[in-house]
Amino acid sequence: MSVLPNQPKTLATPGVRGRKRRAQIMDIAARLFEDRGYHETSMEAIADAVGVRKASLYYYFTSKDDLLVEIHQEMIDLILDKQRERVAAGELPPSQMLLAIMTDLISLMESHPGHLRIFFEHFRELPTEIQHEIAGKRNEYREMLITVLDDGREAGEFAVDDSFLTAMLILGMCNWTYQWFDPAGRVSAETLAKLFYRQSVEGFGTAALRAQLN
Repeated sequence: MSVLPNQPKTLATPGVRGRKRRAQIMDIAARLFEDRGYHETSMEAIADAVGVRKASLYYYFTSKDDLLVEIHQEMIDLILDKQRERVAAGELPPSQMLLAIMTDLISLMESHPGHLRIFFEHFRELPTEIQHEIAGKRNEYREMLITVLDDGREAGEFAVDDSFLTAMLILGMCNWTYQWFDPAGRVSAETLAKLFYRQSVEGFGTAALRAQLN
């Protein structure tokens, strides 16, 4: 039985149905990449899993590399857009902004299973110009986190000596969950993010902020 309905469309197809179909193909491809390996997964294997002929798959993605690029772009744009919206709204204090960032990162394991391993382990397979673009977006996201930490220090919430190193520690802690976190396990992504946040605040939060944990 086909995983997806076999209704031919083209890359230029407008509307919600075309976007949903592309998203479904990306999700299936990401799972195959994670299970079998990127280099070991062919376009034919992806087409079989989707339930379409390989020629039909090319209506949506011109190559396996095209899929890889789309997966990377989707992941980084998703978390960037969420944080940009929070910054523009200007409603959250730095401490809650930090919790939101940590929740975003870990929740990707629930919303996009398989995608994170591709994002972190197959960056070098991207075309050079796309590598530069993704690296720039990663740097932008890291700078957003550094700003949150700096703002927290100024607001009297964080006692952070080096915002860059602290940001790298937080990103490493959250990003590495793709290696071991099971979204179907005993804790949810939101619960795990709150645990990470609590441990972080107990490490570099001020006495006033730590008191709010009790």
